[in-house]
Amino acid sequence: MNKDQTILSLKDASLKHASLKKTSLKRLSLKAHINTLGPFSIDIKSNERIAILGPSGAGKSTLLQIMSGLHEHDGGIEFLSKPIKQMSVQELSYKRAFLAQHHETAFNLSSELIISLGRVARDHDPELVTIIKESAKAAQAEHLLERSYQTLSGGEKARVHLARVFAQLWDQQNGLLLIDEPMTALDPGLQIELLSSILTYCQDRSHTLVAILHDIQQAIEHFERLILIKNGKIIADLPSHPAPHRELECLYSMRLEKLTRPGRKDLLIPSDPGCSQAI
Repeated sequence: MNKDQTILSLKDASLKHASLKKTSLKRLSLKAHINTLGPFSIDIKSNERIAILGPSGAGKSTLLQIMSGLHEHDGGIEFLSKPIKQMSVQELSYKRAFLAQHHETAFNLSSELIISLGRVARDHDPELVTIIKESAKAAQAEHLLERSYQTLSGGEKARVHLARVFAQLWDQQNGLLLIDEPMTALDPGLQIELLSSILTYCQDRSHTLVAILHDIQQAIEHFERLILIKNGKIIADLPSHPAPHRELECLYSMRLEKLTRPGRKDLLIPSDPGCSQAI
């Protein structure tokens, strides 16, 4: 696939919530909140590395869910030049993997079995055992394969599910990996190691990567494009270098000190709070 080719296109896309019934104030409140998110229009090109940034509740996860095609939506979504509504779940699973922010399971399954679920759409999978082991190794979860999922810590569970999406697209090229806060519950050292694994995994297979992050510096250092979301809307879509100092200050309503480093990307350090200017 050509690097300039669009792999995913959203045109005024938003989640559809017509099925919500007005049976309680809680549902009404939820529906009112959801209706303020989007619609979103964005084009994502092959091999891009995109970080989605924004304060809590801004709509980041909603945007990623729309991109996944897993939910009913309004507006237009095309994936690999085809309307995503016309693609079966099996067809999507071969080229698009989605790691949600929360990933609990109701059954006490082994970690190995959970990782294998990334391959469940395949009728014939002769390399399954090898792919499970290699995916677990890439996610630093190889030692967890025989462990019961319910006995794992939050960070260990995150690694198992990262291995699951690795397994899903392991033998594919030019796919799309969508990850929601992949570094949650991980210590700083492991964050760096797993982020490196994710980037290498995508680079080796020419996969496009879209990730929701909370760490501004990780986004600037390792991603080439930033999508900034606030109050349910995309307020900026811009390169990560030079670091969009003023836009990020206003996104988070805080001061950031910008340090220029020769030969490296800019460093932004939180300073005193308070940014009254709007983008």
